[in-house]
Amino acid sequence: MAPAPQKKTGGKTRSALQDVVSREYTIHLHKRVHGRSFKKRAPWAVKSVIDFAQKTMGTQDVRLDPRLNQAVWAQGIKTVPHRIRVKLERKRNDDESAKEKLYTYVSHVPVTSFKGLQTTVVDNE
Repeated sequence: MAPAPQKKTGGKTRSALQDVVSREYTIHLHKRVHGRSFKKRAPWAVKSVIDFAQKTMGTQDVRLDPRLNQAVWAQGIKTVPHRIRVKLERKRNDDESAKEKLYTYVSHVPVTSFKGLQTTVVDNE
């Protein structure tokens, strides 16, 4: 028999409350919609952007900019762009009745080429 796995205790926990931050990412949409039927590709791509934002920023409340939605849907429902550059901003929720203290706002960053782009931290203006 294999030994039982030991549980870690006293480890650091990642907290999304650390600070309000903005980062730019390139999302590879082509691999996320691969194999998806044509009439579901653009809706699936929008959902995968939301999932990406939830995982990277650690918030369940994700809000999309309408221009990002237009960029995903620009070529129609079945021809989704292969890659898309987005800016993820973790912001404080001013609404007192909100379940979470922070939310993520996702906006589109138009670029001419994706060659050599890295994830960058953007200064809040």
